Amino acid sequence: MSDTITVSGLVATTPRHIVTSEGLPITSFRLASTQRRFDRSNQRWIDGETNWYTITSFRQLAINSATSIGKGDRVVLSGRLKIREWENADRSGTNIEIEADSLGHDLMWGTAQFSRTIASVSSASNQTESADSFPAAEAEAEAETETETDASEDGELVAAGSSAVKPF
Repeated sequence: MSDTITVSGLVATTPRHIVTSEGLPITSFRLASTQRRFDRSNQRWIDGETNWYTITSFRQLAINSATSIGKGDRVVLSGRLKIREWENADRSGTNIEIEADSLGHDLMWGTAQFSRTIASVSSASNQTESADSFPAAEAEAEAETETETDASEDGELVAAGSSAVKPF
């Protein structure tokens, strides 16, 4: 059984990235999620209990997260929750895993710079290239630039190929 869950928290371990012998990229790390609440009697914020999750991502998400996410980063993710009981000779426990569908930095805590990647079609490797390195993307970017608005010298908005347009 798996349920969809959205969690925010702190990346607690350095993400581990591997590529299987079949060529499947996998990135995993531990996530600590602690809820904070305001204690009215003491007039201060206090930390609640910390939940620990093992986060695993596959394919393109694994490649992108391996290069984007680091230990100590605050992230938000959505994925499929899997709870498994385990037992060995001396101990037993519960492993809580989330197979990530979406993963990114939590912008409540800072800023991020996004760079779109497109998987290369090469069968020899699982590398990604920036969208800016493809001729089609360059032509698309040039077409977008032609229709964007720019500020003129006196601060008025000017659409490419048209006369000055006064801002609202």
